[in-house]
Amino acid sequence: MKYDIHGNKILITDAIRNYIEEKLSRLNKYFEKHDQITARVVLKVRGRDQIIEVTIPMSPFTLRNEEKHDDLYAAIDLVADKLERQIVKNKDRIQSKAFRLKGKDIDEEDIEMEEEIVRRKKLDTKPMNEEEAILQMNMLGHDFFIYRDSDTNEVNVLYRRKDGNYGIIEAK
Repeated sequence: MKYDIHGNKILITDAIRNYIEEKLSRLNKYFEKHDQITARVVLKVRGRDQIIEVTIPMSPFTLRNEEKHDDLYAAIDLVADKLERQIVKNKDRIQSKAFRLKGKDIDEEDIEMEEEIVRRKKLDTKPMNEEEAILQMNMLGHDFFIYRDSDTNEVNVLYRRKDGNYGIIEAK
């Protein structure tokens, strides 16, 4: 795996870079074409929290996880563990994709039961602006809300971010 490591308000030392590469390299065993994969790693400091975001884009899906801790090395350990669990948990789904998993390296007993879709809902997306969508989402008590933008007439997804702010996903 190749690594693209950047710091936001933090200097990336050789020790940090080596530790990240060492921890994330254990994911290589799960991929047949790991030499064609680039992990994008962003380190941030917010107050006392050391935050690491790891994004591994692979066609047609992306592995992503984020962890924060007051110790940077602990955050790196946690995010590497989470990514590995994410791969193992979704082994069957990933298996048929372009960067197939090496099945022989995963113990079948470690695989958790897959989630099921337990509810389907159809909705009529009413045109509204962002402020109305935020109000509606908060009134419903949800962490996301789907609406049709009144200016563009496109379907958007409004969501609450971990930092308490809002994000919007605009469909093409």
